[in-house]
Parts: sequence; C-alpha cells; structure tokens
Amino acid sequence: MSIKPTKELILAALGTVMEPELHQDLVTLNMIRDIEINDGQVGVVVMLTTPACPLKGKIENDVRNAIMQVPGVEKVNVKLDADVTADERIFGRLQLPIKNIVAIASGKGGVGKTTVAVNLAIALAQMGAKVGILDADIYGPNVPQMFGVERMPNPTNQKLNPAHAYGVQIMSMGFMLKPGQAALWRGPMLHSAIRQMFTDVNWQPVDYMIVDMPPGTGDAQLSLAQSVPLTGGVVVSTPQDVALADARRGLAAFEQLNVPVLGVIENMAYFIAPDTGQRYEIFGYGGAERAAEELKAPFLGRLPLDQRVREGGDVGQPIVAVEPDSEIAEAFREIARQLAAQVSMQKIKTSPDLKII
Repeated sequence: MSIKPTKELILAALGTVMEPELHQDLVTLNMIRDIEINDGQVGVVVMLTTPACPLKGKIENDVRNAIMQVPGVEKVNVKLDADVTADERIFGRLQLPIKNIVAIASGKGGVGKTTVAVNLAIALAQMGAKVGILDADIYGPNVPQMFGVERMPNPTNQKLNPAHAYGVQIMSMGFMLKPGQAALWRGPMLHSAIRQMFTDVNWQPVDYMIVDMPPGTGDAQLSLAQSVPLTGGVVVSTPQDVALADARRGLAAFEQLNVPVLGVIENMAYFIAPDTGQRYEIFGYGGAERAAEELKAPFLGRLPLDQRVREGGDVGQPIVAVEPDSEIAEAFREIARQLAAQVSMQKIKTSPDLKII
C-alpha cells in the first residue's frame, strides 16, 4: 500500500524551511497558504513579506525540495505571492491606507538623495509593490521634475489627489509653488505642511511610502518624526570623508528620534569611462560601507556615477524606468530588494512573535 501525502506531513516538512532574511520557518511566519494535494502532486502558495524579496528564488527551491522529501510526493508546484507587512501605527494614528513609511535622508546636499529616492520608488513599483513618494524637501522640491509631472489632478471631496507616473503616486509641495518661488517657512508651518501632505491627500493603498527629506538634520526631520510613525530611515552618502561625517550625523539623528535605521546607500561610488571602460573612484570608495559597519547599520549597496542618471532625472525619465535592462537600473533594483527586506526584518524585530497575516 502506497503512502499518500497529507497536509500535516507537508506542513511538517515546510516547518524546516527557514525564511533566510527573517530567520524563522515559513510555517511559524504563516507564509504557507492553500496546500492542494492531488495524488502525488502537491501545490502550495508561499506568501512572501514583499514582492521585492531578494531571495525569492532560494525560498522557492527550498520549499520544493522540502516537499519532495515527503513520502508519496511525485511533483511540486510552488506559487509565490506577496503581502507586505504593515506598520499598524500608521493606520492607528493617521487612518491612512499606507503600510510603511520610509524616509530617505542625507547629512548634506549634493549626494543624489532625491535621484536615489525616485529610482528606488520606481524599482519597488516595477517589482509589484504599491508605492507612493512624498516630497518633503520643502525648500527644494525636485521630485515632480524627476518624474516628468507638472501638476496634480483636480481635488476630490476637498482632498488633493496625488499625481501618477511610472506606477508611483506622487505628492510634492512643488505642485503648489510657482516656478522659482521659495518656501520661506519656519518650523510650525513646515510641520503643518508635512502632516497635511499625508492626511489631506486621497492616497490609494500604499505598501511603501518613500519620503524624500531635505538634506541635513533640522526642522523637517523633527517634524516628520513627530507627525507620522516612520517605519525607518535610510541615509544616502557619497564616499568622501566630508559626506561621511554628515552621514554619521544623519544616522545619529534617526537614532535620537527613535527612528530605526534601515540602511546606508553609497552613491557616486565610482565612474566607468564610456570610451575606455576604465574605472575611476573619483570620491574614494567604500567609505559609506565602513561608516555603516562602524554604526552597526545595514549597508544596502552602492551606485556608480553615471551621466545617464543625471540626464534622465533632468527630463523626467528616471533610468530605472527608461533603461530597465541597464546595469545601473539593476543596481537600483537590488538596493530596493535589500530595503524591502530590511522593512520586513524591522517588523519581526519589533514583533518577535509576529505571524504575518
């Protein structure tokens, strides 16, 4: 008499499969859904914590191999789906359909923070996440230009509607200022403006709200941390010592505000000459990674200095969107995967007994 596989046996086998980033088994994390058994054929749905999971291939192979060890199993069909874990504080305090808010910051200007924020938002959207970007750089709101959008849709029900481009919802003070107009605001006005860009907007469901912060550590950072629950913050730096000193201050500011640090990104890490292919480390190399290690923060990756990135940002054609097969677009996507993984891990850190639902 042949042994027939059962759901109990399948679950027992899957209880040995660990989520490589979260370091818990898939059954404990409630990531196993819809087990179907038809004689020796087994189908299972694995609900990932993010569609941008960096190790989804490994998870799929580990699940298949574990189930194949169950007596009587002849064939396994694994389907991957995703449900991004939510920071419940956001809905609890703001009643907004936003699961996670991630601040992208820099200790100083000129390090490419907005360019990184825009391309990361598009990369996450390309991988299937619902993404919004909020331009909190009140004094230099460049996000609309980089997305190639000039205005928002008309308001609905006395609330603003975000603009849309490349699969991302967009809100910026730049939509409300005349060209060249300066926002000469002190702390209270800044605080109110940032909060209203969250609460007075008809946001559709968002897995990751990317917030482009102004450079430095000042009123905007304090206002954001006080106005909304931040899932975490990311610091963008270039490799040279001056930028790194400021990046350390940016990391320290997040820690003082009790905002979890999700990671450090090293931008403009090197330049590849298009005519010779020779690599130049114009601003040095590896400094941001060393700073991350020093401060025990995750290092999310590095990006080269590339003329196409600047040109695309100037004309509203971000490189991740218009040259998705390029090496630098893949570099942005890999950093986006690492960022999404850090958001998932942060949820586990704050809720060690969490079961993802």
